[in-house]
Amino acid sequence: MCILQLSLLLFHWIPHIGLAVFIWQFTHRKIQLDANHIYGSKYSSGSDESKSELCADRKRTSTNYLDGTLNNLSCSTTIHNGCHLNMQRSASVDPTKMGVGKAIAVLTSGGDAQGMNAAVRATVRVGIYTGAKVYFVHEGYQGLVDGGDNIRQATWESVSMMLQLGGTVIGSARCQDFRSKEGRAKAACNLVKLGITNLCVIGGDGSLTGANEFRNEWSELLQILLKAGKITAEEAKRSSHLNIVGMVGSIDNDFCGTDMTIGTDSALHRIMEVVDAITTTAQSHQRAFILEVMGRHCGYLALITALACGADWVFIPEMPPDEGWEDHLCRRLTYQRSIGNRLNVIIVAEGALDRHGKPITCDIIKNLVTKKLGFDTRATILGHVQRGGTPSAFDRILGSRMGVEAVMALLEATPDTPACVVSLSGNMAVRLPLMECVQVTKEVTKAMAEGRFEEAVKLRGKSFENNWNTYKLLAHVTAPDVKSNINIAIMNVGAPCAGMNAAVRSAVRIGILQGHSMLAVHDGFDGLAHGTIEPMTWGYVGGWTGKGGSNLGTKRSLPARMIEEISLNIAKFNIHALVIIGGFEAFVGGLELWNYREKYEELCIPLVVIPATVSNNIPGSDFSIGADTALNTITTTCDRIKQSAAGTKRRVFIIETMGGYCGYLATMAGLAAGADAAYIYEEQFGIHDLETNVEHLLEKMKTTVKRGLILRNEKCNANYTTDFIFNLYSEEGKGVFDCRKNVLGHMQQGGTPTPFDRNFGTKMGAKAVLWLTEKLKECYRHGRIFANTPDSACVLGMKKRAMIFQPLSDLKEDTDSEHRIPKTQWWLKLRPILKILAKYKISLDTSETATMEHLKKFTDRET
Repeated sequence: MCILQLSLLLFHWIPHIGLAVFIWQFTHRKIQLDANHIYGSKYSSGSDESKSELCADRKRTSTNYLDGTLNNLSCSTTIHNGCHLNMQRSASVDPTKMGVGKAIAVLTSGGDAQGMNAAVRATVRVGIYTGAKVYFVHEGYQGLVDGGDNIRQATWESVSMMLQLGGTVIGSARCQDFRSKEGRAKAACNLVKLGITNLCVIGGDGSLTGANEFRNEWSELLQILLKAGKITAEEAKRSSHLNIVGMVGSIDNDFCGTDMTIGTDSALHRIMEVVDAITTTAQSHQRAFILEVMGRHCGYLALITALACGADWVFIPEMPPDEGWEDHLCRRLTYQRSIGNRLNVIIVAEGALDRHGKPITCDIIKNLVTKKLGFDTRATILGHVQRGGTPSAFDRILGSRMGVEAVMALLEATPDTPACVVSLSGNMAVRLPLMECVQVTKEVTKAMAEGRFEEAVKLRGKSFENNWNTYKLLAHVTAPDVKSNINIAIMNVGAPCAGMNAAVRSAVRIGILQGHSMLAVHDGFDGLAHGTIEPMTWGYVGGWTGKGGSNLGTKRSLPARMIEEISLNIAKFNIHALVIIGGFEAFVGGLELWNYREKYEELCIPLVVIPATVSNNIPGSDFSIGADTALNTITTTCDRIKQSAAGTKRRVFIIETMGGYCGYLATMAGLAAGADAAYIYEEQFGIHDLETNVEHLLEKMKTTVKRGLILRNEKCNANYTTDFIFNLYSEEGKGVFDCRKNVLGHMQQGGTPTPFDRNFGTKMGAKAVLWLTEKLKECYRHGRIFANTPDSACVLGMKKRAMIFQPLSDLKEDTDSEHRIPKTQWWLKLRPILKILAKYKISLDTSETATMEHLKKFTDRET
């Protein structure tokens, strides 16, 4: 370690990883809902009512640990749907010994879903970390019944390279034997013989219901086995109770109590890939395409697909079309052709029904459109392609976080603890009573069967309801005859990113529906200064949702140096409000316009900044449009790079990501790709940390996993550059491993938007214009618009589970202007998970444990 020893004379050790929030995340200490995405409820549009929650903003996590000991920890939290976690202090427990003497079995059941492998991997590795034995149960409940080689002990290396695989590598099967008591007795016997008293089930509501029934009759099954002489009294005593924890793995997202289920986001990726491909051929031949997507009795996939591709019509089981829908649909398609559209897209959920309970199928719609309109029409049923393929970055991170939480829930459980399901609430992995969630899920099906469709939509949750309302606004409402005489200008500022165009399209169309005239400002503030402004119509933004980059054009210029010209053009074009979509330059530019209001009265108009940047570094929002697309690009590239080492072995890759000083992309990509380390500016590191990482990789190369992945944020450290780290690793790894480096560069800003960025951009654009419409009414005085209050110049951001507007002036305090990042960043609390899953030895404070309370009535949620 000659280089390291010399370097030690020059550098001080700076603590590396923040563990304080890891305690919070892993053992559910006091929980305060943070942020929405990846990440959180990715497709939730949020609600204004949550604005009051912001007074409980997170305090920046300080990370202090020395020799693996964590000091002075404190965190806070609240659970979804009014379900709270009561904090109870207990004696401090060494987390690496929490599982000693215990055994955990993990199985996947029912339909497979992308991201299940990430959940299995996390369950195995965290279980081993705690000292527990962990077993795979192959082929779901069938393997549990059959026993033998179907139940095998897992090792750390046995879950390597699972993250990027779709489906479930341990197999899944629908099991009739487990439905009988005799079959469940066989399963119980197999578990008892191996000393397994903790079962982690990954599947849908049917699989989780079966697990709960298994747990409830456990004592009875033991008595049956005792009487039959299949187990001894000592074995029965040792296995006196069974703990159950469930994780919802289903592409349908039909389980109540969680914002997103494992596999849903990946299924949306598959669907959008097909939709984008079909769109090109449909435009060529001026065809109408009908696509049927999965979802059983839930229309979530169909609804989000319709929003993300700008479909002309969507059929979902929760809200059947009104009587006479056939004529309405034909009028809609005819109108779209009349305004110049060369194609029509109709999305059908597989469980779609009419008001009389009769199925609405692709063939029925195809025959209607062909016979009544004469359009060249094609129907495509996507089928099981939606279940396949590589899991998205979101599903990998979701599965990993749920797996971590599931293990802690099992090890903290007592005989009195009810079976729980690990759910996603906002941006937190939380525990809820399993059977209460199942019961509420059944209420939705019952409401649909009884024709209470409005109630069914509400029972799906506020996010589903808001998605439905947004879709109706954009697809089913005609522009008003009376104009408002309001002109709203829209511009893109800063670097381009995927999803910008979706936000522009939504803003333009919502503005037109409000009676406003919408103006396009090309090339950012330069265009506003030079007068490159033109009106936009409904058809002007047609097909923009799926396009990457910025169709309006964008530049990084700030307005201060050309403020005189800008003020003159605002007056010349009679601009009454401004929508600025972009990155940190958009935020700073908005602040400059607000600051110049005192000098230029023309600038006294309402304005809103919509965060859109791959860096995800805008104050006032936990997520930015474009970050999800960039994250998936990085994750996919890392998969390919890691795969290239499969043949050569003993290779470490150093990957540089974008983000400026913000480490969001490096951290989240590290979690999604299974990195060994991710260096970021927010958590300073020194030569000792680099030494630790090198030694970690040297040990790793002694195992069967002979490859390493290191991510480095582009501005994490001015001295420890990508070249420096590459040279250091190359030197210290001589004879053990070799190194390669890759700077991903601007490919992270390109590509078509992911379903999340399309949907997020659509919601943000719509919400921004609706807010401006109300703000213009407030600011109308004496026959003119005059807005000079701080709350008339805002950032629209996603905070916790709500989209809220925050004054630009208020956000200055939470901004590190020098480094262009917010001072508080929610995702930092996820970093310790990366270290644990990479097999770093970290000591955790487990002095606080969590208890569950009952789920509130689901109809009261998110009110």
